[in-house]
Amino acid sequence: MQRIVVTGPESSGKTTLAAALATHYGTVWVPEQSRPYLHTLQRPYEEGDLRRIGEQQVHMEDELVETVAMLRTPWIICDTDLITIRIWGEEKYGRSDPWIVQQTGQRPYALWLLCAPDMPWEPDPLRENPNDRDRLFDVYERTLRALGKPYVIMRGAHAERMRDAVRAIDALGGVGRG
Repeated sequence: MQRIVVTGPESSGKTTLAAALATHYGTVWVPEQSRPYLHTLQRPYEEGDLRRIGEQQVHMEDELVETVAMLRTPWIICDTDLITIRIWGEEKYGRSDPWIVQQTGQRPYALWLLCAPDMPWEPDPLRENPNDRDRLFDVYERTLRALGKPYVIMRGAHAERMRDAVRAIDALGGVGRG
C-alpha cells in the first residue's frame, strides 16, 4: 500500500481533490485533523497545539491504513500531512516542534500532490492567509524539494487536477511501501 498526500496552501482545493481521489480508487482518505481539533478548542490555538494536531493526524492515518489493507486497495489518500504542520509552525512561530520535524523525514509516503492556489479564496473562520497563498505555495515547494520528496504540482480546474493526479498516481504502479 502506498500513501498519497494532497498538500498546499489554504483554499487550494486539497480536500475536494483528496475526496475525489478516494472515490476514484475505491479507498479511504484521511481528513485534515486540524479542523476538528480547532473547532473543539475553547481558546485560541497555541504553538503546542500543533504537535497535538500532528499526533492526531498521524494516529488517524495509521488507523485508516488498517482499513485500507482490508479493502485490498494499493492507496490511502491523505488530506495533508506533517509537512503542512511543520510549515505552519515555521510560519506562525518561527520554528517547528522537533518531533514534527523528525517525523516529516521518516513517515512513508509515495507521492505529494502539491495544489497550486490558482482558484478563488474561499473564506473560512479557520483560514489565516488569504493574501499570501502564492508565497506559501513556494514555501511548500521549497520544503518538499529540500526534503527530497517526490511531488507533482496540481493546477487548474478540478477536472484537470483530477486527470493529472490520477496520471501521477497510476504511474506509481500500485505497489510499494505503505
